[in-house]
Parts: sequence; structure tokens; C-alpha cells
Amino acid sequence: RWNVIARRSGVAWHIVVLFAYVSIASLLNVSLVFAAFLAGIAAKRKESVEPLSSVSFAVFIPIYFALVGYKLDLAKTFSLTMLAVFLLSAGALKLASVWIAAKCAGFGSLDRINLAIATNARGGPGIVLASVAFDAGIINATFYTTLILIAIITSQLAGFWLEIVLRKGWPLLEETEESIPAVAEPRMVA
Repeated sequence: RWNVIARRSGVAWHIVVLFAYVSIASLLNVSLVFAAFLAGIAAKRKESVEPLSSVSFAVFIPIYFALVGYKLDLAKTFSLTMLAVFLLSAGALKLASVWIAAKCAGFGSLDRINLAIATNARGGPGIVLASVAFDAGIINATFYTTLILIAIITSQLAGFWLEIVLRKGWPLLEETEESIPAVAEPRMVA
């Protein structure tokens, strides 16, 4: 109605909103990633989300990851000991907790392995969280580098494992009656 930009192009309007959120966040010294997240929540119209997603994957997301890589200084901030200790301990905790939860939920052994490895991948969210924590001064440069590398390594390992599973023709999740957890019927509590 009153918004000429939104009527002409939903993508253009959402980009204007994104830049407005990021500008305000910059003035207030708030994380720009958090501002972009809030702008994404504000972009709730379904008809403009798909084209916006295409623009994001083509422009904004590669720029973001390039900036993350630019902040890394592997020569000064890489610690093999920290990487190994954190990767092994965090990975073991995540794998064990998902394995136990999947076992309690009634999943089969291959299902438990696949779920544990897939959820161990930190990926993009791990990189974003590490960046926000680093920008806020919560973590130092060495730990930031470690978290970024762990996000990359765990994602690659998960992809490698799932590719092996698919090449062997194994199912990612069994679809037999005994492997599908029973869903409890909802009850009214008086």
C-alpha cells in the first residue's frame, strides 16, 4: 500500500530492512550478525523469502564467510593442542549424549551412529556463534580459531561419514516397526 519498495520487489524491501537493522546495530555497538538475524525474523512473508534466500546464498553468506576467514590468523592463533583437546572432548560428549538419547528413544545401532555423527557437525551455526562470541570479547583469538576449525572439521567428517553410508546403500534411518520410536498418546493431567 504505502510501501512502494515492498510492492515492487519484496527482496529489495527486505534488503533495505536488513541494512536498516545493521546500521542501527552498528551505531549501538551490537553484533551485526545478531542484527541480520533480527532482520531475518522480521522478513516473515513467505512470498519474498525464497528469492531473498537465493540472494543471500549468492551474495551475503559468501561475504560473511570470507570476512570470518579474513579474521583468522592461523600463523599466530592456531594451537594444535587446544584443537585436539577440544575436538576430542566436545566430540566425545556430543556423540555420547546423542547416542544415549537415541538409544533411549528406541533407535537401532546404525541409526544411533548416523544421528550422533550428523548432529556433531557444528557447521555454519558454530561459525556464527564463534564469531559473535569473538566480536563481543567473550573468547580470545586462539579459541576463536579453534572453534572455526572445529566447525569445519566436524561438518566435513559428518559429510564424509554420511557419504559412506549412502554409497554402501545403508539407510540413514531404519524404517522398521521396531526402530521407529513409539509416540506416547497425549493425556490430560487433572
